[in-house]
Amino acid sequence: MSSEASSNAIAPPVFDGTNYQVWAVRMEAYLDANDQWEAVENTIMTLKTANRIWDYLKKEYEGNKRVKGMQVLNLIREFEMQRMKESKTIKDYSNRLLDIVNKVRLLGTDFSDSRIVQKILVTVPEKFEATISSIENSKDMSSITLAELLNALQAQEQRRLMRQEESVEGVFQAIS
Repeated sequence: MSSEASSNAIAPPVFDGTNYQVWAVRMEAYLDANDQWEAVENTIMTLKTANRIWDYLKKEYEGNKRVKGMQVLNLIREFEMQRMKESKTIKDYSNRLLDIVNKVRLLGTDFSDSRIVQKILVTVPEKFEATISSIENSKDMSSITLAELLNALQAQEQRRLMRQEESVEGVFQAIS
């Protein structure tokens, strides 16, 4: 599933202890829409405890070390191929990267924030070069945190947007 599709996915219905019948219908529809109802119907319903269901799902869908390793390699490849498009925001780009990184981490592989910082520094558009140069001149690049970098880049992005809005407003005032 692509990162866009997973971020647009609808959350499963949560059972809050009331209206069981309504929740059960919604849950079945949710599982059916995600092509998972057949697994529930054919296998999970035969298991008697939550622990056995958990163990079954873990064994069936988590995969062995080799499968996990291949998933990690694919995710790292996806991470390495990412580039920020001119039309995207720093927030969108960093969220896309963090989505991939979190999947890698969930598979049990370490992925440092410094690696994400390096990735962002070399893949953001040229319009952020002034901020990156300023950071390089004022900080030890090996100690900059992901939050510091993102805040600096977002601040530059917001200043640029404000200037663009002001120039557009000036054009409209000049016309009227």
